[in-house]
Amino acid sequence: MAEIQRRALMQGAALAALSFTIDGAEVWLSPSQAQAQGAPINVLKPDEVETLEAVGDTLLPGARKAGIANFVDNQLGVAPGDCLLMARIASVRPPFVNFYRAALGAIERSCLSLHGKRFAELAPAAQYDFVDRMRQNKIEGWQGPPGPFVYFLLRHDAVDVAFGTVEGIESLGVPYMPHISPEKRW
Repeated sequence: MAEIQRRALMQGAALAALSFTIDGAEVWLSPSQAQAQGAPINVLKPDEVETLEAVGDTLLPGARKAGIANFVDNQLGVAPGDCLLMARIASVRPPFVNFYRAALGAIERSCLSLHGKRFAELAPAAQYDFVDRMRQNKIEGWQGPPGPFVYFLLRHDAVDVAFGTVEGIESLGVPYMPHISPEKRW
């Protein structure tokens, strides 16, 4: 049990600042700071970023602002053993970008088939309905990783990026207490 808590604490601490390259310089930023400073997206394609941000914000409002695309893209660019994405913990086979491309592609193909529009172009009510149907594996003609698994992993990514920083934890009303040992916090 202590090992699980330590791992969770270390993952949370690591997410607070990640290494991004901006104008040729390596800087340590949170995903939201990286987004605000225009850190380049290196792995995901622009349409994948748009879909990921829209799905992330549907799963957890505020995920886009928290930098979900920067977080996922950053983690897709690190060694699989260092990756903080839930995909690693859920035993998705590396390279993890293959899963994300397949999942985001399945979302887009299904939306185009059902609505004639990309996911990001749907009205919020249609986005919520789509995600709910994906969660329940009720999308006719879905072609990609299982919808409930896509929901599970993308939801975890959204939660990690939104609440995996000091600011995110404080937004929940939980004070950050670095001066108190982890054992006494819990």
